[in-house]
Amino acid sequence: MTNRHGTVVCPGSYDPVTNGHLDIISRVSAVFGRVVVGVVNNPIRKQKTLFTAEERKAFIEEATSHIDNVEVQTFSNLLVEFARELEATAIVKGLRAISDFEYEFEMAQLNRKLDPTIESIYVIAAAQYSFLSSTGVKEMATFKGDVSDLVPGPVAVAMAERLGDR
Repeated sequence: MTNRHGTVVCPGSYDPVTNGHLDIISRVSAVFGRVVVGVVNNPIRKQKTLFTAEERKAFIEEATSHIDNVEVQTFSNLLVEFARELEATAIVKGLRAISDFEYEFEMAQLNRKLDPTIESIYVIAAAQYSFLSSTGVKEMATFKGDVSDLVPGPVAVAMAERLGDR
């Protein structure tokens, strides 16, 4: 697609980034002119992250370096404020299952209340990634499961090193 317009934000904790996340980012980059992957610095829904925000940012930057219109930034404020700062017209997220929809529906309504000019757009996960979650990948890696086909190579190596003692 040659006629890409607008800035969008693809937010998440990305702890760790998975091939499912990368699929969504890649697909979105074909539609929009500028895709900012927003790495949440201190996710509210997660107790403690496996990787720091800077590590997560670096993993995504490396994995998306071949996509010219993708950039990665960390943020610590409200998602809508972050999107406003970037002059983004939309927040784009991936959906895997009905349970994702329920949570994202609430968040979309809250975000719309905060700023009705920023649209929420959802991209359905590709079938081969519909089961994939960062939490599941971390659990597999904790018990020495092979996650090499679920995350980028450097992430798999870092997870093995970080979780090796558990």
